[in-house]
Amino acid sequence: MIWVGSALLAVGFFLAYSYNRLVALGRRADGAWADIDAQLKRRHDLVPALVETVKGYASHERGTLEEVVARRTVAQQTSSGGPAGEAQQAENGLATAMRGLFALAEDYPDLRASDRFGSLQRQLAEIEDALQAARRYYNAVVRDLNTLVASFPTLLVAGMFGFRRRDFFELDSPLERRAPEARFDD
Repeated sequence: MIWVGSALLAVGFFLAYSYNRLVALGRRADGAWADIDAQLKRRHDLVPALVETVKGYASHERGTLEEVVARRTVAQQTSSGGPAGEAQQAENGLATAMRGLFALAEDYPDLRASDRFGSLQRQLAEIEDALQAARRYYNAVVRDLNTLVASFPTLLVAGMFGFRRRDFFELDSPLERRAPEARFDD
């Protein structure tokens, strides 16, 4: 009888411990996603200033500017509360469009020399660095959570309480893995 009681007590402790670990990692993943979302919003807020600055020097490059604005709108809509996979695709599209904007800026020496444009470039570089750190942390937390959800015997607890694997925040193509070039120093 004592063995049965001890076994039930051990199972109860295991269930509580596993559940609490899963909850803690889930909350950390939520917090890490909120950090990514904050950096994405900072990036989104910077895009209109970049577009307006470039527009002043290269107003006839309308297609590139419209593409950046359109991608920003999609990225804003998807990053707020959407799943990581959708936000990731939208952000990849925005990064590609912004790369086109910076490539366009290379053709305009006056734009490259502009203090405003230089300041916006530095801000973007800072945001990209912070975003990269936030992505690494989020992916590390998601890796730990996914490992627990898939590992025996914790997978039994995860299944009982509805814990699921989460998507990593990854970049899909090698071109998108490169940060937008934000330096025009000669």
